[in-house]
Amino acid sequence: MELLRAESLKKYFETRKAFRSGGSVLKAVDGLDFTIPTDSVLALVGESGCGKSTVARLVLRLIEPTSGSVLFKGENIFTMDRAAMKVFRKSVQIIFQDPFASLNPRRTVYDTISEPLIIHKLAARSEMRDAVVGILGKVGLGSETLNRYPHEFSGGQRQRICIARALAVSPELIVADEPLSALDVSIQAQIINLLGGLKRQTKISFLFISHDLRVVQYFSDSVGVMYLGRIVEHADTAGLFDRPLHPYTEVLLASAPKITAQGEKKIRSAPLQGEVPSPIDIPPGCPFHPRCPKRFEPCDRIVPGLKESQGRLVSCHLWNPY
Repeated sequence: MELLRAESLKKYFETRKAFRSGGSVLKAVDGLDFTIPTDSVLALVGESGCGKSTVARLVLRLIEPTSGSVLFKGENIFTMDRAAMKVFRKSVQIIFQDPFASLNPRRTVYDTISEPLIIHKLAARSEMRDAVVGILGKVGLGSETLNRYPHEFSGGQRQRICIARALAVSPELIVADEPLSALDVSIQAQIINLLGGLKRQTKISFLFISHDLRVVQYFSDSVGVMYLGRIVEHADTAGLFDRPLHPYTEVLLASAPKITAQGEKKIRSAPLQGEVPSPIDIPPGCPFHPRCPKRFEPCDRIVPGLKESQGRLVSCHLWNPY
């Protein structure tokens, strides 16, 4: 079943070069379409600045779109009234990138976890402590942590508290925006195993935003590859990592460090030339063509659509001749 759908989603920001000078438009998200089924993980990957975190904020309705819609169970979240938004906020939670900044240093663990239970009236006052202890148990923390403050925990423990806070209201979808990037590698493994276990137990769906391709390959069911605010390839995880079609996906996967056994298949690609263009001044035609090792005549003139090819969606003239 389809849980969430984004349709033609755009977010443009107006910028000014200098005082009293003319403005320009930064195209952070430029016409995204994707779906997240129930009990699945969609990962968004791409270089820094490609618009991944802006997508997360749009899906959570923390910012309003320039155009387009996000449908949660068929209802557009940008037209919901206050009562409907409260239900939506309960159903869709977020795990932030930095566990050091996303917890209030003046609130105990008990205060942090009990707050959403109080707001959504999910537990009586007399049952609150037991409810909080039960939620902490799901993320591997005990009752001895209840009256402690964030500064008394390690980074991995803080992220477990953030996950517990998200789980407190039994959400259907969690938006995880780079949830591992501020943690040590050994702690990253613990957190991703925790998220995987919770998904199997509770059937929660995830929008998982990351630049770590190893984690994406392990955790996700499907992957959307973003470049300059657009999805250039969308495929199931196994197919995308085994045989990427878009030249940018090839380069992205080839650039990821990996240890391979003798005889194991490797993805090879020519190195990228030049820098990522500014989202204020996106090149005409295919946005990737100035850096693409496989560009040819129509690439600098015609924007390729995101169309189905070989069982996936890909935005490239190599696979979808205009």
